[in-house]
Amino acid sequence: MSEHFPRVASLRSAMALRARFDALGIALPCDDSLETGAGAPLAAPLALGAGAGGPLIAPNRFVVQPMEGWDATPDGLPSDLTRRRWRRFGASGAGWIWGGEAAAVHEDGRANPHQLVVSERSVPALARLRGEVLAEAARAGHAEPVVGLQLTHSGRWSMPQPGMRRPRVAYRHPILDRRVGIAEDGAVLSDTEVDELVGDFAHAAACAQQAGFAFVDVKHCHGYLLHEFLSARTRTGRWGGQRLTERTRLARAIVAAVREAAPRLRIGVRLSVFDVVPHRRGASGAGEPEAHALPYACGFGIDATDPAHIDLAEPIALVRQLVASGVAWINVTAASPYYAPHAQRPALFPPSDGYPPPEDPLVGVARLLDAARAIKAAVPEAVVVSSGWTYLQEWLPHVAQACLREGFFDAVGLGRMMLCYPQLPADALAGRALARKLVCRSFSDCTTAPRNGLVSGCYPLDDFYRERPEREALDAAKRAERP
Repeated sequence: MSEHFPRVASLRSAMALRARFDALGIALPCDDSLETGAGAPLAAPLALGAGAGGPLIAPNRFVVQPMEGWDATPDGLPSDLTRRRWRRFGASGAGWIWGGEAAAVHEDGRANPHQLVVSERSVPALARLRGEVLAEAARAGHAEPVVGLQLTHSGRWSMPQPGMRRPRVAYRHPILDRRVGIAEDGAVLSDTEVDELVGDFAHAAACAQQAGFAFVDVKHCHGYLLHEFLSARTRTGRWGGQRLTERTRLARAIVAAVREAAPRLRIGVRLSVFDVVPHRRGASGAGEPEAHALPYACGFGIDATDPAHIDLAEPIALVRQLVASGVAWINVTAASPYYAPHAQRPALFPPSDGYPPPEDPLVGVARLLDAARAIKAAVPEAVVVSSGWTYLQEWLPHVAQACLREGFFDAVGLGRMMLCYPQLPADALAGRALARKLVCRSFSDCTTAPRNGLVSGCYPLDDFYRERPEREALDAAKRAERP
């Protein structure tokens, strides 16, 4: 149970963290102190290849990961809350803004009724949003970051209207269908609808190019639609099948369509390189896998005969396909926040609809970083962004610096930490001690709030959200769902 896991905040030295790593059998390095200056691993510029205006260079190795704020306008445009979040990303000092947040390529593909939507109508607002990021970076005295937009269709987790799920899936799933209430085959997209989806991504990319973004991320992660197609073994027709080339046909088709529609854009892919069997709260109180038949054919990056075992053969083959098609940036993540949050974003405190972690969250951190390292080792020509850092808390930059020095991967992607402590990259790059009162402790309120229809933000540590009226509703929701 989670109360038996030492809190990272109690580990008051790098030596203490290394000792905890050793006790858990984790092979991660951790430096005692941070280096500063142009030659420091975290500060080293990262060459990203040619862009429309010349070579693209991220000025350092910190990446802001895309996060959904549940705070766009009902018609999919940025709100004041959206702009505040993006401005804070710009002021963070991070050299690469990987999408800011997920934006739906079609209104029906939104994960929530307040998700951004990419269309001709939203181009001027998205252009202003990008401009605000760059203006804040300049105002803070930081080098200009590389800024892109993540494109998504939420598939099984689509909810374009308040309280109304509208799941669209690649195939019928024996466990997840029950979770989202799929009883009939009508939720499975037809081949014709998939053809239209390719056009939706291409059109959204053209809009992103018009808005001035340097790149788009074609999102293949976290159980959303394109990720689900990677395990569509039981799907018949042109967009699924037993062979990997059949299940990755859609990824290749979208990349080709995006390149044709928006030739000035670079393309990245955020990829869940392994999955897990959906988990739930078990009899012990901690998370455990749901009952499932073997072989388990619904996962990607795992052994079907032993789905607790990661098998990266297919993800590595997909990354090689993507690199061959000109997609050189791979942002490595895993699993899904909807059915395996302990594997996707390790935390000591679960979201209200989750479960206490079945393992020390440091094990989940190491699993994610090991996966990114394996992808980089197998496909060294790819630029690999790693994920899963937030739970390291004060020691995040110390471990990141050591991993970068060893060449495990190319960049350090930060998610939840950017909501409460967006200036962490700037502080780490300057060699300043981190502000302990701002460090994310994985309370998961940024997830619990949107699970209950509220805007996302760091309610415990960001005074702005702590004082918002949603705070009272969030506290009530947490009390109601407490087991």
